[in-house]
Amino acid sequence: MKQEEIIIVDFGSQYTQLIARKIRELNVFCEIYPYHHLPPVGEHIKGVILSGSPYSIYDEDAPEIDLSVFRKKVPVLGICYGAQWLVSQDGGKVEKSKIREYGKANLVYMDESPLLRGVENTQVWMSHADTITDIPPHYEIICSTADVIAGGFKVQGEETYGIQFHPEVYHSLDGQKILQNFTQGICRMKADWTPDSYIETTVKALREQLGDDQVILGLSGGVDSTVAAALLHRAVGDRMTGIFVDNGLLRKNEFKEVLENYKQLGFNVIGVDASAKFYKALQGISDPEAKRKAIGNTFIEVFDEEAKKIQNAKWLGQGTIYPDVIESVSVKGPSQTIKSHHNVGGLPDYMKLKLVEPLRMLFKDEVRKIGKELGLPQLFLGRHPFPGPGLGIRILGEITPERVRILQEADHIFIQGLIEHHLYDEVWQAATILLPVKTVGVMGDERTYESVVALRAVSSTDGMTAEFVHLPFDFLQKISGEIINRVKGINRVVYDISSKPPATIEWE
Repeated sequence: MKQEEIIIVDFGSQYTQLIARKIRELNVFCEIYPYHHLPPVGEHIKGVILSGSPYSIYDEDAPEIDLSVFRKKVPVLGICYGAQWLVSQDGGKVEKSKIREYGKANLVYMDESPLLRGVENTQVWMSHADTITDIPPHYEIICSTADVIAGGFKVQGEETYGIQFHPEVYHSLDGQKILQNFTQGICRMKADWTPDSYIETTVKALREQLGDDQVILGLSGGVDSTVAAALLHRAVGDRMTGIFVDNGLLRKNEFKEVLENYKQLGFNVIGVDASAKFYKALQGISDPEAKRKAIGNTFIEVFDEEAKKIQNAKWLGQGTIYPDVIESVSVKGPSQTIKSHHNVGGLPDYMKLKLVEPLRMLFKDEVRKIGKELGLPQLFLGRHPFPGPGLGIRILGEITPERVRILQEADHIFIQGLIEHHLYDEVWQAATILLPVKTVGVMGDERTYESVVALRAVSSTDGMTAEFVHLPFDFLQKISGEIINRVKGINRVVYDISSKPPATIEWE
């Protein structure tokens, strides 16, 4: 029996993932689907939310869907573009606004609608260039702002609603209450999407899926692969073998330390030093995507060699999480693919392994909650995200053992500094990037011409958006001095103050 859920139809809005996160925070399960790939209708679907969109309904390639399979069967909530699309489909009028309605607004009229139960005149967030000017005859207005009469509506005779503001953003002060009214009140969803229930149902499903087969799992030391390993270990015990590959692109001393930590958890783990093989595959390559592919292909080769040594290995476990899946599915608009993900895309046919992904439906913060419920130590759960290609995408330009050494040393000083100054847990992800440029410097009476490193520290929840962290200047000055004085080959340190968007967290 499938998990009951709310489905979110993605029209490409930058806020679509935020809608899902806000609903998950209510302990209600939901999934995001691109508007052109909706799931089959089933009794497990208890409601539908239509997201906003960067498109106008007047655009020639504006997203469209057939909602007839859902309307009058399950509740529907249109948000911004979703609301305007409903109105336009039912014979109402949507027109270009005389002024772009963007920013904070206050609801000055509200009726007794179940969608607004417990919400009084409140602040909401508007973000649209079109506006609803005439609702269809069978629609009724449920809320208005000073400038927008049709701030929200209900369709008579069905549980279909629309609102022109965004309840999912924090500027909408009662937005979470509105989403709760829709999901738990109108859709009658139970608030049972909790870490312990997830563990119970996932372990049971894994046992049924895997049977008596052997499972192998690529371990990285990060939160995702470690929590995936813990779930698989709980399901099948020592029939799960973890493989931790040293690709030569890990942080300083990381291979030895993480391998020991895994063994203390009781996992069946094999450590493989394949750094020479990765360096050879990366020789002469500078393009970021080419580096990712070379690292990914080499990893699969190494993994295949190790997998063949494990008798009856039929499954490959992966720590794929929901943002990996979302960012790897192309949807018109800002949710389009940004870069390839090493965790998504399946396996080459010759490996003859089936894929099992116990975290595929979880956001990063949910993964940490599951890990905590499983009893994993903070040294794993609190670890900053680290990309699958490792330092390979933090060395801009060609990768050589010497450039890796330089970056490992600089990165070690930065990370240890964050830990010693009690700043590590205030940062979601920290990185040191070796740039492909050299600058003139002076050390003593000598002129130097050496490399530049950039320090990066961001705050985020799940990596979808991120703000740079305002690290103390005296701390940055101290770390800069230590790197320049102690790491031969570096004579300049800069700090990255870009946010995502428009920049990405990683430089490549």
